[in-house]
Amino acid sequence: MSKLDPYEKEILEAFESGELKKSKTEKQEIKRHAVAAVATFKKDARINIRLSSRDLRSLQAKALMEGMPYQTLVSSILHKFIDGQLVDKSANE
Repeated sequence: MSKLDPYEKEILEAFESGELKKSKTEKQEIKRHAVAAVATFKKDARINIRLSSRDLRSLQAKALMEGMPYQTLVSSILHKFIDGQLVDKSANE
């Protein structure tokens, strides 16, 4: 089992002790969440972008280290930036 943080351990212990029960609408909730996940990660738009060959090689090298296609890495970086999870450090100086 993976390492759990204290909050996750508390939830697991509560479930195992019978304090937590499955939702009566479990199947409906799973379906609703699955539909939302598909809609969230659906890639239905295409863009073309011009980069320097140096930047492209660097992206490809980083993606290789991460074990993913470079297009996936670029998409992930853009998504994180848009969601505010990736911030320009120089803008805060």
